[in-house]
Amino acid sequence: MDHSGSNDIHPTAIVSSDAHLGRGNTIGPYTIIEEGVVLGDDNYIAAHAVIKSGTRMQNDNAVHEHAVIGGIPQHTGFTDESVETWVEIGNNNVFRESVTINRAYHEGKSTVLGDNNYLMYSVHIGHDCLIGNHVTFAPSAGVGGHVEISDRAFVSGGVMVHQFVHIGEYAMIGGNSKITQDVLPYMITDGNPASVRGLNLVGLKRAGFKLADIKLLKQAYRLIFQSGSLEENLDAVQSLGNNLTQQLCSFIQQSERGFHREK
Repeated sequence: MDHSGSNDIHPTAIVSSDAHLGRGNTIGPYTIIEEGVVLGDDNYIAAHAVIKSGTRMQNDNAVHEHAVIGGIPQHTGFTDESVETWVEIGNNNVFRESVTINRAYHEGKSTVLGDNNYLMYSVHIGHDCLIGNHVTFAPSAGVGGHVEISDRAFVSGGVMVHQFVHIGEYAMIGGNSKITQDVLPYMITDGNPASVRGLNLVGLKRAGFKLADIKLLKQAYRLIFQSGSLEENLDAVQSLGNNLTQQLCSFIQQSERGFHREK
């Protein structure tokens, strides 16, 4: 641990001598940083936050009050806390009040969050999740174990995501939705039970997608959900010859749980 003046550590904070801190970190009142934690540079850890063993965090992250990062998996089969697993967090993420993130279940594995993610109040990320970059979670969203969420997805408030689900890039999930299958990229999925409601046009336009690409994605959407077999429909989508529509096909073909469809 760095005891030098390069980190601003409140006198009431409890920071293990076996934690490893970079430079420029701010550690707030009554914060607990356990043994084995690795922090990079310029992280902000607010009052009463807990950074638990197995957490590896890079730079410029903000962890707000009462967040708990690196807790053991919420799984009845996980009975030995000495099993070495991790939470690996990239750069410039924001974890608002009471966020919880669990470390991985199997020895040597990690729960992973990339860069520039924003987790609002009381979001939960379960064990062994893989979260990409620029993903937003609104308050009280919950994500089960082994979930993969691709870049720039938006998970609205109160959404519950079943374990092993894959959420595609630029997907938008409506508030309080129940997600039990994979969520198609570029689309809005909403409801309980959840169903596809159309393209995420607002998100795509804000992200700077070209109008020509959006037009092709609209065409792909119609082709996927037209009558006929899914295999034939995907052949028609692939014939569009666009990189985004090809990615959409690949997502569907690789889906193991099936995917939410039109109502």
